[in-house]
Amino acid sequence: MSETAPADRPGETPDPAPAAPDVEGLTRDIADVPAVEVITTVAVHLMSSAAVNLGLAEGGEEHKDLDEARKLITALAGLVTASATEVGSYHAAPLRDGLKSLQLAFREASAVPDEPGQGPGEKFTGPVLGSPAARSAR
Repeated sequence: MSETAPADRPGETPDPAPAAPDVEGLTRDIADVPAVEVITTVAVHLMSSAAVNLGLAEGGEEHKDLDEARKLITALAGLVTASATEVGSYHAAPLRDGLKSLQLAFREASAVPDEPGQGPGEKFTGPVLGSPAARSAR
């Protein structure tokens, strides 16, 4: 086998470089994206990543990392709390619900649960205690 690349052989022409995709045609200018859309998109990415790190995705235990989940949930709580008045209740309510679900899932996944008010993001949201049925089952 020769160490000479095919394009370096006499009489052969190199393959033309593949055409670069029309990036401008594929993406929107960030200035055209409403702030509410950017905020909710970031929140959904944080929620998805936190869920994976809580082991809630397919193949759960393989990806479980509570330290990473704590960081993501805290970041999500800060974003949701800080932006709630800006995005309005229509957008904020489902984000708060998703956040609370992740905080409760974190509490359930922890071998040693945090004290109320000390869990991920609870410095922004206040203590997350779950439903009365869940508390009475303990």
